Amino acid sequence: MMLFGSEILTTAQMRAIESDAIDSGAATGLQLMERAGTLAAGHIRLANPKPGRAVILCGPGNNGGDGYVVARQLHHAGWSVRVLGLDNMPGPDAAHMKALWQELGPIHPLSDEQLHGEAPADIYVDAIFGTGLTRPADHRIMAILKRLGSDDPRYRDKLYAIDCVSGLCLDCGAMLGWPDDQLSRAPHARMTIAFDSPKPGHLLRPGCLLSGQVVIADIGISAQRRAAATQRQPLHAIRRPGDAAPGLPRLLGKSPEGHKYRHGHAIIVAGAAGHGGAARLSARAALRLGAGLVTLCPPQPAMPEHAGPPDALMRRPIDDGAALADLLTDGRISSICIGPGCGINRAAELLPTALQTRLPCILDADALSAIARDDSLLAQLHDRCVLTPHEGEFSRLFPDIAARLHKAEHQAGKTCHSRIDATRDASARSGAVVLLKGPDTVVAAPTGECCIHSALDVPWLATAGSGDVLAGMAAGLLARAIPPFHAAGLAALLHAEAARQFGPGLIADDLPEQIPSVLRALEV
Repeated sequence: MMLFGSEILTTAQMRAIESDAIDSGAATGLQLMERAGTLAAGHIRLANPKPGRAVILCGPGNNGGDGYVVARQLHHAGWSVRVLGLDNMPGPDAAHMKALWQELGPIHPLSDEQLHGEAPADIYVDAIFGTGLTRPADHRIMAILKRLGSDDPRYRDKLYAIDCVSGLCLDCGAMLGWPDDQLSRAPHARMTIAFDSPKPGHLLRPGCLLSGQVVIADIGISAQRRAAATQRQPLHAIRRPGDAAPGLPRLLGKSPEGHKYRHGHAIIVAGAAGHGGAARLSARAALRLGAGLVTLCPPQPAMPEHAGPPDALMRRPIDDGAALADLLTDGRISSICIGPGCGINRAAELLPTALQTRLPCILDADALSAIARDDSLLAQLHDRCVLTPHEGEFSRLFPDIAARLHKAEHQAGKTCHSRIDATRDASARSGAVVLLKGPDTVVAAPTGECCIHSALDVPWLATAGSGDVLAGMAAGLLARAIPPFHAAGLAALLHAEAARQFGPGLIADDLPEQIPSVLRALEV
């Protein structure tokens, strides 16, 4: 689908692909390590064109082997290189790279004393732990990581990570052994050089906050990745609008031969008098995103407050389930949004009618609270529904799933439960598409298909009514017959881009008005 950019691989999938490449004879482990370290050194040099002083921190495994290659390559490029490593016997490939470095220079002990005891360097390269870490670092390594994460100007904005910042679980984004209240002291990389594909931890909090610019280096195993693609559940990063996205302008554009009903009719259910602002935000967003018609449906007593602009909105009172059922007999209606400003009791009354039609349906805010309160509503959901909870709503809807989030259960071979796992589990249980909102939004379908959209650069989206606009955007896309999973992912993408275009000072009312310029930028 045109939404998707890079495929995201788990650490186990990455190891399996590397093994396939080695077993097939496409490359040896030594060749892959040499490529990885050489490419990492190249990206470091691109970011720092003038050779300077580098300190390379090498761990006990293959990540340390990559570090020894980086050290050698920087040395040959004219850098002054100091290597801190461990007196251990790594695997044969890493041992070979370690020996090659020792022909050029010494290896000093990997310790906080050695790190802090020398003159400041221009860059520090973290090659201690990488893909596949399953336990917290010991106290000696933790002291080094805290030093690198301190406010000391000797280290600030100088860290380059190979694979990931050491201590990061690349499957869930958690920093192993770091309490949440100490994450500000964790190392923050200026750049992370990862190989072949991004990993979940590069896009999920707090890993996405610690990774800096993530650069993906091609080490020559893409053929093995593609060959094994059908054996894994699809997981992708959502494209940024600036990336090439073939077909997206056509998808969002309108046919010159079309008419308003051809482009869909979205119903936005509004709530009682005094609570209509959220639904109007949703309705404006659905209109701006190209739904042919949008009808706002408050109860009769609230109709007067919706008399203002935009005049393009249609209005029709809906007082109860019978009135909604009568409206939905119109076969030209193609999506419905229930929740923003609706009221929990009103949502609970209208949901059974809406769900029985099996129309594409956005369920947000008060609709989610109604479902959390009544398990029978959860049982009525279907695969044309999109649930759009924030973390609090998710916890009320799926308390047992939420309780497992970011629990690093690495003992006995278990792995931590990430936002990806939680969203997939919630989607499988509900039978609906689930969009778990946040700076690291995750969208999952009941089939297991999943995507991540990181919008860390637009913190001003954290404003009242922003989620109502997102719900309306998704409803507008559903009205245009875009499949629910893709409508949810595309809404997250365009929502963030609208905020990005406006900039700081954003309020939710500004978001729908940014949609035309976002579409123009996409050449729709």
